[in-house]
Amino acid sequence: MRLSAVVGDLRKALAEEVRAGERAATRAVRAETDALKGELRQQVTGSLGGKARGIANAWRAQVFPRTGVSMRAAGLVWSKTPLVIDAFERGALVRPKGGGRFLAIATGFNAGRGWRGRGDKGLRVTPAQMVASGQGFLRPFRSGRGFVWCLPLRQGTQTGRRRRTRLIAGGVAEVGTANRKGREAWARGLLEQGMVPMFLLLPQVKLAKRLDVGGASLRALRRLPRRFVAAWEAETARTG
Repeated sequence: MRLSAVVGDLRKALAEEVRAGERAATRAVRAETDALKGELRQQVTGSLGGKARGIANAWRAQVFPRTGVSMRAAGLVWSKTPLVIDAFERGALVRPKGGGRFLAIATGFNAGRGWRGRGDKGLRVTPAQMVASGQGFLRPFRSGRGFVWCLPLRQGTQTGRRRRTRLIAGGVAEVGTANRKGREAWARGLLEQGMVPMFLLLPQVKLAKRLDVGGASLRALRRLPRRFVAAWEAETARTG
């Protein structure tokens, strides 16, 4: 009778320990999965800048099982922009598609996103619009490896109480407004040049290797056992 009582208690204790292990494994995997996602997002914003926040937020994570706990819990981290991530992880060589001669890379002026009024963003000028305007012209690089694709620049109707200068590129896009301190002199200087670069035309671009997805994944795997042990000890202390 005493032996039966001892066996019963042992089974219960083992079952409770297994359950604690399941909770610990799931907890550890979830924490490490979130940590890996956070590290990969930080890699993107740290390497590509704050304007790449959309690419950073494209990193997603999921823990399995989706509900409940398991000793075989697993985490998955993936990106909704895998081609971009792969290019910056490998340091890819980018060439034009479809037999084209040049890549058209928008400059910071074009990144101003054109005419304001459409949700404060407007539309970025496209190469097709450059051609259709009939005003685009090329300036070769000194190296001879490419061109700067420009539009003539003129002053638009002044805006605001202080009559700030608006910069209009070829009648196609507004590329800037002197609406901040110190910008009026900048706008006037640009007007004196009479043109604004809208695209860089290059035969190919070698991207710098800026991301280390594989390294981040290995670091997460190495941290996981320690996180699991700590989580199991915490579960044991909580239920003990």
